[in-house]
Amino acid sequence: MTKRIDLRSDTVTQPTQAMREAMAHAEVGDDVYGEDPTVRRLEERTAEVLGKEAALFVTSGTQGNQVAIAAHVHGGDEVIAEAESHIFYYEAAAVAAIAGAQIRQVPGVRGVLSGADVRAAIREEPNPHHPHTALISLENTHNRAGGTVWPLHALAEVQAVGRAAGVPVHMDGARLFNAAVALGVAPRDIAQYVDTVQVCLSKGLCAPVGSVLAGSRAFIERARVWRKRLGGGMRQAGVIAAPGLVALETMVDRLAEDHANARWFAEAVAELPGMDVDLETVQTNIVIVDVAGTGLTANAFVNRLGEAGVLCSAFGPTRVRFVTHHDVDRADVEAAFAAVAGLLQGAHA
Repeated sequence: MTKRIDLRSDTVTQPTQAMREAMAHAEVGDDVYGEDPTVRRLEERTAEVLGKEAALFVTSGTQGNQVAIAAHVHGGDEVIAEAESHIFYYEAAAVAAIAGAQIRQVPGVRGVLSGADVRAAIREEPNPHHPHTALISLENTHNRAGGTVWPLHALAEVQAVGRAAGVPVHMDGARLFNAAVALGVAPRDIAQYVDTVQVCLSKGLCAPVGSVLAGSRAFIERARVWRKRLGGGMRQAGVIAAPGLVALETMVDRLAEDHANARWFAEAVAELPGMDVDLETVQTNIVIVDVAGTGLTANAFVNRLGEAGVLCSAFGPTRVRFVTHHDVDRADVEAAFAAVAGLLQGAHA
């Protein structure tokens, strides 16, 4: 049977052998009582890596974002976010359902907002017609923009605007480690520009589950209450925190391989007829291709490529997303390209 090459997402990564061994031997306790030593080590280590005072282990990136937002805002408030951000597109309207707030969508350039964009979106107060601007939320890397990275100067601009207006800044850093590797900086060099940050351990870092939210100690105590409200109070959670520690210590630097594979794939696919790739967006491990020129819809393209053993995702009517990760190597990426080329040859035959 031909090997299936799964480029749908870096969420499909399998835990490494070292992670499985760490899970089997994890020291555990009751985390709701604050007695799981492995969870505490993960939280302390993540806070250190991100340059924050404290951190909180949560079940997922979405839970981390929503716990953060709920801890920052009140009902009837407004959250500024890039128009195609994950918290707007992919979190089931949780900002409205959980925090009782609304999102103000601000279009960015490849997922990045300017300080002027953010300043213009902050509501003038007092005004009985307007909600209170309670939070600015940034996404780094930006998924729907193609895994694009926020330049540090752009983060500094938004931080300055937020501070001047008294509005905190949160970062959905589900793939922050990809951003750090792409920029050649430490994760804390990015996180320094935001008040709170959520990072995923279960994407490119290959842990089987979990994210971590970091910020000030006072903020994390508020967030802990919201995690409990959302059913995230876990008990002997050390068995899932242990692979997160392995991920932080062993899986960050190798993300550069995923970026190189994505770049190779993007440049190769861009040469094929009918395949439109904005190479400027290919900065990390995500490649978005517009297949309109092939005469196929995204769904038809994905289905046909799946029949050839390569999995990818429809990302709109004609846009298709490919994501490289630890479980696909250069040979797999080359085979995926060959499958795409073969599909197009058949489509035009």
